[in-house]
Amino acid sequence: MEKQEWHPGSLLELSGYYWRSCTLHAGVKLGIFSLIGDDELSVDAIAEQLGGDKRGTETLLNALTAMGLLQKEGDWFTNTSAGRSLLCKDSAAYIGYMILHHHHLAESWVSLDRAVQSGKPVRKRASHSEGEWRESFLMGMFNNAMSTAPRVAKAIDLSQCRRLLDLGGGPGTYAIHFCLNNPRLKATVYDLPTTRPFAEKIISRFGVTDRVQFVPGDYMEQDIPGEYDAVWVSHILHAHGPETCGKILQKATSVLVPEGKILVHDFVLNDTMDSPLFPALFSLNMLLGTSKGRAYSEGQIREMLVAVGGTQIERLPFQGPTDSGILAARV
Repeated sequence: MEKQEWHPGSLLELSGYYWRSCTLHAGVKLGIFSLIGDDELSVDAIAEQLGGDKRGTETLLNALTAMGLLQKEGDWFTNTSAGRSLLCKDSAAYIGYMILHHHHLAESWVSLDRAVQSGKPVRKRASHSEGEWRESFLMGMFNNAMSTAPRVAKAIDLSQCRRLLDLGGGPGTYAIHFCLNNPRLKATVYDLPTTRPFAEKIISRFGVTDRVQFVPGDYMEQDIPGEYDAVWVSHILHAHGPETCGKILQKATSVLVPEGKILVHDFVLNDTMDSPLFPALFSLNMLLGTSKGRAYSEGQIREMLVAVGGTQIERLPFQGPTDSGILAARV
């Protein structure tokens, strides 16, 4: 049975949702919310500070107001509480980097039909991009992880672990929170050298430079240094095909002490592969940007862990805001 009653109106509304997305993207990319901040500014003042056309600026401001992200009184605009807390760059809750990451992905989604027919990516991988693309990707991952990592750190028992490897850990957000929750734990973030400046800035911000270190390297090409009680593999598998996932997990488990713990965190599909919605859509995102990447089901991840010697495999009682889940195993 269909989960939703579709009719022309609801289908057309769905079809035009990108209008809203692009309006939000433009507001964040132009820095409108940050520009307004706690002030009340006129159309003329905003257009002048943006160096933009008054008609274009006013039209965008009115649309953002209609979406409930700004408030308008006469020709003057202020932030709503959501706009101020989530879309102003000086806010600790700022999610603009992830919104800009979505903006950079948008062009490829228009070519989804071409990717479906060819089975080949139509854009480069975001993690291998440079400049603003890479900054928005890395800091967007930080945005997302900051909302999830504190919960994850409380959901996983690492009290008996002394050394943790955060494989492909980006800014190191998870490693940081695992250490904050486990005073005797030290962590290594192993990722590409280009990630180092972002990671070291975040590690320093949390005051854990004595316990969290960044080691540059490419786990696809190089051996992983060190020996660990636990390995955290977060949002890595979905970028690769099954064969490569097996090689990554083999490398990850090779640096574990006997009876060490491997933890796999990713968007997890049901074994029917057609739900939940976000992992199903994310699989399309991987089709657009990778040659073999996809979201995997719980059953598929279990099989991968068995293949590298995993035992006592369990799905932890954690569900992220975009249907991410965690599978744990002993090796």
